[in-house]
Amino acid sequence: MKLVVGLGNPGKEYEKTRHNIGFGLLDYIARKNGYYFKTEKKFNADICEILVEKEKVILIKPLSYMNLSGTVVEKVAHFYNIDNKDILVIHDDLDMTFGKIRVLYDSTSGGHNGIKNIIECLGTKEFTRLKIGISNDKSMETKDYVLGKFNKEEINKLDNIYEKLVNIINDFILCDVSALKQKYNSMNEI
Repeated sequence: MKLVVGLGNPGKEYEKTRHNIGFGLLDYIARKNGYYFKTEKKFNADICEILVEKEKVILIKPLSYMNLSGTVVEKVAHFYNIDNKDILVIHDDLDMTFGKIRVLYDSTSGGHNGIKNIIECLGTKEFTRLKIGISNDKSMETKDYVLGKFNKEEINKLDNIYEKLVNIINDFILCDVSALKQKYNSMNEI
């Protein structure tokens, strides 16, 4: 069993914002495959169970704010008895160009508060991360940029990016992390 976590913030005001790209990818996967998320109050998360190559995969979107996602991830992983090496966390990265990706394992938070909280709650950095670049606009406050909506050009590219990222999710289920990193970190763009 695998756990795939999309990071974002709950609420209409945060829908389709750069910071919610993790939520966006999981929504895309569910929508494309005819799955639906349901809210599980005991976890404080929207959850969707899918099968990939006969492997059960739990998709979650924590309903705590992003900076408190660790509690949700820890509860779900513990309940389903999922090993940390079987967790993939998807999140935005301000320091990478839009659409660029990077797969990491056993890595520091890199300043991302959601990842920092997950590391604190799990008590380890030994889980896989998929960072998706959202670029940065130095002319505005960082908070305003990450919580801002995607522009028209970005929206036009998102489905194509998400479609390609579905392959990473499938490969996470089927490959070990070193093969995953080797395959995707060498790509110039997604």
